[in-house]
Formats: sequence, structure tokens, C-alpha cells
Amino acid sequence: MQLRPEQLAEHLARDLRPVYLVHGDEPLQVQEVCDAIRAAARERGFASRQVFDVERGFDWERLTEAGAALSLFSAREILEVRLPSGKPGEAGGRVLRALAERPHPDKLLLVVTGKLEAAARKAKWFTALERAGAAIACRPLEHGRLVAWLRARMRRAGLEPEPDAVTLLAARVEGNLLAAAQEIEKLALRHGGRVTVTEVARSVADSARFDPFELADAALSGRPEACVRMLGMLREEGVAPALVLWALGRDIRLLAEAACGDEAPETVFARHRVWPSRRRLLHGALRRHAPAGWRRLLHRTVDTELVVKGQRPGEPWDELIQLAFSLAGREVVPAPESWR
Repeated sequence: MQLRPEQLAEHLARDLRPVYLVHGDEPLQVQEVCDAIRAAARERGFASRQVFDVERGFDWERLTEAGAALSLFSAREILEVRLPSGKPGEAGGRVLRALAERPHPDKLLLVVTGKLEAAARKAKWFTALERAGAAIACRPLEHGRLVAWLRARMRRAGLEPEPDAVTLLAARVEGNLLAAAQEIEKLALRHGGRVTVTEVARSVADSARFDPFELADAALSGRPEACVRMLGMLREEGVAPALVLWALGRDIRLLAEAACGDEAPETVFARHRVWPSRRRLLHGALRRHAPAGWRRLLHRTVDTELVVKGQRPGEPWDELIQLAFSLAGREVVPAPESWR
């Protein structure tokens, strides 16, 4: 079975499966999901734990033996396999499948991996673990889910935030859940009870850290205000304008091809091997301009490249903000005064 992190507490209150697979690249969710599974297991008598860090040359026979042996210290035991690469190899895949297909009644198998691509999620070892227990994907939250996550976490911390206070917190942390959790703890210690937008503005640190690909996703999703903030952070952190332009230009070229070519957009996206989650963003962005508009934006990308390379007068970051705004579907605006 598959579970979302927010479904786990209800699941664990009524059930404990013999196998759990936690995968993803959102570190706070991974940590808290694993903590919840370990706590539920301890309540049911799994008093000891063995941890197996899978690195190059790891002996999978150790896990096989642990899965069959009786614990010396307690009747029930957690076997925790940390597999950052998400690639157990042929030998590891066989061992994981065997443990999943014949679970020991006094062993709980917890496998923790990084982000898994689609091919890995179709592998036999993955599907065997998923069938025997539950797979929980821990992914960065999209903006709408982030706001709901923040509101729920603030209430669990004893806070009653104003709607604008939650929105501001989401804007400040931009998906960084670990930073968000730390800021909520600070708010709970300082205030408690009702929290206003002013109190959040005074308390919350500017914790967001971005990469150019997050900027491109913000532009595709039509969030120009987030683009301004991300570009400012990227500039402050010394990210090369050429890298930012590459991320924006990649999507602009793809959308121009989809809008102006003879193939259906979905065919173009499939040919370029675009992941389904990004296709939704691209389809939404595609509706913002007619084919002629995408051709103009493509020409603007070329002009911006000349400025970035120093082959044409202009300020690279000014040009990048105009390009991001155009991709987001908004009118061109002057660059912030702080950039000048």
C-alpha cells in the first residue's frame, strides 16, 4: 500500500505492517515519518533496533541472517536499512524481496532511501516491499499543500494563526520544512495562542534557499512575486546568471516548440522525457501565450543570453527578472531598487 506522510498517524493508530519503505528528498518528513514508525513499533514490543548502512561492498547476507535470527535482548526487533542511493543492486534486491515475501513475525523491516525515480519504483524489490507493507513518499510540498501543512503544524504547537500569518510564513520559508518547523517552535515559545501577521513578520527568519530550477517552476506556476524573491536570493548567494538563464531558457524553448510545432504538446513533452509532475506545470504555462507570444519570448531569451555573456549592454539580473515575469504571464516590471 501507499501512504502520504499526513496519513501515517491514523494508520499507525490502528495497524503496524511488517515492512515500511520511506523514500524521498524532503529531510524533515523522512525524519519524522521514521520516528513515528519507530515509536509505534516500540509501543508494540519492538524494543531493539539494528541499523544497516548500505555502502559500496555491503554484505547483504548480514541482513538475511538478522532477519532470521532471534534477538538476544528482546523478542521483537526493528531492522533498519539505510539505502541513500535507492539502488540495492541484484543481491540486495533479492534479499529485500525475500524478507518482504516471508516476513518474520518478530521483525519489522524499515527501509529508508533517497528520492527514487520512476524506474526504481517499478523494480521488483520496491513492489515487493510495497505489497508486504507500506511505502511512504516524502516529497517537497507544492505551495497549496505547504500552506495546509504549516497551518496544521502551527495548531499542533498551540498556535492560532491568522490566515495572512500562514501565508507570510509560507512565503518566507518557500518549501524548507525544516526551517518552517524551527520558526514555528520559536513562535510557540515567544507567543503561544493567537499569532498575527505582524508577529510572524518580526519573528520569522529569511530561511529560504533556492536553486534555478525552483525558480523556473515558480515562473511556470505563475508566481511572479516568488520569482522576484528567488532571483534576489540567487543573486545574493552568488549563483551565476548563466545558470539561471539556462534553467529559464530550457523551459521557454520547450514551450515554444510545443506551441509552434506540428506535434501535440504532450507528444513534445514525452519526446523530451519530461516527468508527469512537470507536465502539469508546462500545460498551465502554455495557455498564457499564443504561438506568436512564445516566439517573442524565445527571441527575448536570445537577447538575454547576449547580455549575460557581455556581448550586449545591459544588467543580467534586470534581464532575468523580465524573462521570469514574462514566463509567469505578467507584465514586465522594473527591477527592484535594491538591485541597482
